[in-house]
Amino acid sequence: MYKPVTIKDIAIALNLSTSTVSRALRDGYEISGATKKTVMDYASKVNYQLNPIALSLKNGRSFSIGIVVPELANSFFSQAIAGIESIAYERGYHTIITQTHDSSEREFVNTNHLAKRSVDGLLISMSSGTTDYSFLKNLHDNGLPIVFFDRIINEFDTFKVTSDNFGGAYNATQALIRVGSKKIALLANAPQLSITNERMSGYRKALDDHRLPFRPELVKNCLKGGNDYQEVESIVNELLSMTDKPDAIFISSDRISISCIRALKNLNFDASEMHIAGFSNSDVIDLLHPSISYVKQRSFEMGRVAIEKLLYLIESKYPVTDFETIVLETEFLT
Repeated sequence: MYKPVTIKDIAIALNLSTSTVSRALRDGYEISGATKKTVMDYASKVNYQLNPIALSLKNGRSFSIGIVVPELANSFFSQAIAGIESIAYERGYHTIITQTHDSSEREFVNTNHLAKRSVDGLLISMSSGTTDYSFLKNLHDNGLPIVFFDRIINEFDTFKVTSDNFGGAYNATQALIRVGSKKIALLANAPQLSITNERMSGYRKALDDHRLPFRPELVKNCLKGGNDYQEVESIVNELLSMTDKPDAIFISSDRISISCIRALKNLNFDASEMHIAGFSNSDVIDLLHPSISYVKQRSFEMGRVAIEKLLYLIESKYPVTDFETIVLETEFLT
């Protein structure tokens, strides 16, 4: 029968006290660098594993982080989660990942389930279907550390990490204008999302700077974030059926971009008649036809920054009162 190696076993093998081995494994400041290296090297050799149950009882923490995202299949979120996990596991934390499919009901159930499982903190990117944030406020007010990333809520006093959505949208819209487009439609997410408003502002500023009129009829919100293909196809068909139809489309999210391209194909639309730009972190974006110029976000870095801020909240010995919203640059690619 397999018997896991204990701190006592390491202490006996190295002729050290169990307290010295314990402090060395926890990187205690009172233990010399040479002793720490000896202990860590031997622990690695014998495949020593910390006992998470004992550690959680001692520290009053579960060493688990809850992650709530709209969709795991979305390249942006999968890359952000990779960034989160690259830091979390380094620091001795495990992650519990849930997806909402942009449903407010699932978001409510998932976050409460994670809280009941005593996660030490929560990283969340909001569902497009959620308009009532009181359930999150209750968890936050009751002491659960929460950090928002990508789709943030400004009303919370906590850290938020997002992209330069305004700048990304401005650059994409301006690029469409520079190739001769004058009637640029916007396919956006649900209107209550932070990213929707920021990207709309960038789109409108680019139009204004180039003295093009803002036409409200060319702005369409995909309330289900592109997860409902029929919703996107219906919107695209509506735009193409207009008497004065658009000559370009700016798409403000990854999932909507893919659904829009599919809709154009299914509607047998001549792609040469339409310039397209959008937000996308897909690994296969360059293979799409018609081609699409796109805004790429630093998703992996966003995940790393978000988990660093959450661990700071969790591990701080004193209440944290100074918060910031970190905005990461985007890159426009053609």
